[in-house]
Amino acid sequence: MRENFEGKVVLVAGGTGGLGRAVSLAFLAEGAAVVVTYRSEEEFAALKKSAGAATALLEGFRVDVTDESAVGKLVDGILGSHGHLDAMVNTVGGYAGGIKLWELETKTFDQMLALNLRTGYALSRAAIVPMLKQKHGSIVNVAAKAAVDHGAGAAAYAASKAAAVAMMDSLAADVKGSGVRVNSILPSIIDTEANRKAMPGADFAQWPKPEDIAKVILFLCSEDAKVVHGAAIPVYGDS
Repeated sequence: MRENFEGKVVLVAGGTGGLGRAVSLAFLAEGAAVVVTYRSEEEFAALKKSAGAATALLEGFRVDVTDESAVGKLVDGILGSHGHLDAMVNTVGGYAGGIKLWELETKTFDQMLALNLRTGYALSRAAIVPMLKQKHGSIVNVAAKAAVDHGAGAAAYAASKAAAVAMMDSLAADVKGSGVRVNSILPSIIDTEANRKAMPGADFAQWPKPEDIAKVILFLCSEDAKVVHGAAIPVYGDS
C-alpha cells in the first residue's frame, strides 16, 4: 500500500546518512515536505541530487541534534515556515563495539549515550509539544536489535539503545490518547556502504536494506498505523 503524505511536514534527523537518506527520499516520493538535519554538506548535496524534482520539498539544516537549544530553534523554524509538524523520525546514531566493558573508555560510553539516547531525548522534547497542540503526530526513533540482544563487547552501545527504547515506551505512555503516536524500530546491521566497508566478509544479503526499513517507517507515520503506539518493531531482515 502506498502512503500519501502530501501536505505533511516531516523532520528526519540524520536525513542524509545511510538509513536517513532512504527515509528522506521515501517521504519525498510520497509528497511530504521534508526537513533534514545533517553534518556533511557533501551528503546533503548528494541527497538533493537524488531527490530530483522533489528538491523543492526538501530543506536541510546543519544541526547538532544532541544540543537541546539548537533542536528547539530548528523546530521553531519549521513551525514558523510550515505551521505544523506531522512526523519526526530520528535516524541519528553511532556504534562502538568489540570492546570489553573494563577496557571501554568513558568518553566512548558518553559518546554512545549522546548519539543513541540524547538525540532522541532532545528531538522528542522539541517535537512533542506542537504535536500535542495539534492533537496529531508521529514520532519514530531508530534504536537497534542490540536493545534486546545484548552481545559481548557492546556494553555501551547496547545500554544506550536499550535506554532509548525505554524512553520512547515511557513517552508513549505519557501521550496515550492524545492523538500523537510514538514508536521505535529495531534494525539489525543495516546494508549501508559504511557497514559493508567495516565488515567486508559479511553476508550482505542477510542485512535489511535501508529502503525496506524506510517503508516500515512510512507506515508507522501514516494513518494506516493509527493503532500502533508504544511498539518496538524488529526489522532484522534475514539476519
